[in-house]
Amino acid sequence: MKKIKIGISGGAGYTGGELIRILLHHPQAEISFVQSKSNAGKEISSVHHDLAGESGIRFTEQIEQGIDILFLCVGHGAARKFLSENPLDKNIRIIDLSQDFRLQANQVFPGNEYPFVYGLPELNRNEIKKAVNIANPGCFASAIELGLLPLAKKGWLSETFSTGITGSTGAGQALSPTSHFSWRANNIQAYKTLTHQHLAEVNECLDQLQPGFSKAKSNLHFVPWRGDFTRGIFVSSQVKIDRDIREITELYKNYYADHPFTVVSEEPIFLKQVVNTNKCIIQLEQLDDMLVIHSALDNLTKGASGQAIQNMNLIFGLDECAGLRLKANYF
Repeated sequence: MKKIKIGISGGAGYTGGELIRILLHHPQAEISFVQSKSNAGKEISSVHHDLAGESGIRFTEQIEQGIDILFLCVGHGAARKFLSENPLDKNIRIIDLSQDFRLQANQVFPGNEYPFVYGLPELNRNEIKKAVNIANPGCFASAIELGLLPLAKKGWLSETFSTGITGSTGAGQALSPTSHFSWRANNIQAYKTLTHQHLAEVNECLDQLQPGFSKAKSNLHFVPWRGDFTRGIFVSSQVKIDRDIREITELYKNYYADHPFTVVSEEPIFLKQVVNTNKCIIQLEQLDDMLVIHSALDNLTKGASGQAIQNMNLIFGLDECAGLRLKANYF
């Protein structure tokens, strides 16, 4: 099979770096260019130092048209601007890792006849296979959604309280007071309490399976935390449900039976199981009528670049796991 020709815009950041790392070893991928205006002319290993000896690719300022797919790793709000300033050949597929096209009201872009499809394979796999443009989900959104989708499919969701903690890479590569090592070390902090930007896309996904959930008074409440580690997300969601844990566990295992990267564990889960992988691992606990769903994933892989490549695999009819059998950084 002919290799997929790939362009990456915004390749100097964390998600761009993760894409390059995975795609360099993907059996069907060929990176045609990595664009970064601020690093044009430099070898990619001068920015992503772990890629020393892996590739001689240099960053470019130009966007080439002769590719099959473009990954947009630009900042939130910048993807829509990028596409308006850089018209692409209509045959080029797009996977956007920003939040610009995730919500249904924003999925149509003027001048592009193909709407963006929300790229969560565990929810929209069939639509992704037929899609031209993909809006890659947010990292916290992916962790919360994967924890709740089976309940929503059954219509069993009621008022839900979620708390999640994320590593410093979730804040992007640009330094800020709360991403600096001296601030993060031995420290945690709640932020964007009940107002996090991923709530809107989570609600739309849950409404897709349990119509009207987000409009009810008893919907989703989310408190995110900044953690003193670099990679990963751990979410715990609480919901009242008067059903036996064995029935709920079977529901989850059946829902994810055909989804290779979401695993239901009956043992306590922890972050090191998923860091550097494209997995989301879920664990259920119950006390009386209170169910707790724990979900853990790597914010840069299953929460961003790995999931983007999973979507690429589905679009081009490849093995969904191609290039994504990654080892966890367990020790």
